[in-house]
Amino acid sequence: MHGSSQFDYPTLAKGGFLLGASLFILGALGEIIGHVLFGSLPGWEATLFFDMVVLGVLIGLISPFVFGIFLPLVD
Repeated sequence: MHGSSQFDYPTLAKGGFLLGASLFILGALGEIIGHVLFGSLPGWEATLFFDMVVLGVLIGLISPFVFGIFLPLVD
């Protein structure tokens, strides 16, 4: 059944990339601004910002591949 997909793959690819970019930017800015304003951050905050950066990169890179290339070919 060609074309019967109920998903809008271009929108999902763009949304996933923007989610990843947002996580990356918020994590990086949070870490930079936190260190400038408060000096040393508590461990849980440093871990949270680091995880946001890593997840942002992963989501931003994987989402366009999955929703822009892989799933439309499999569908």
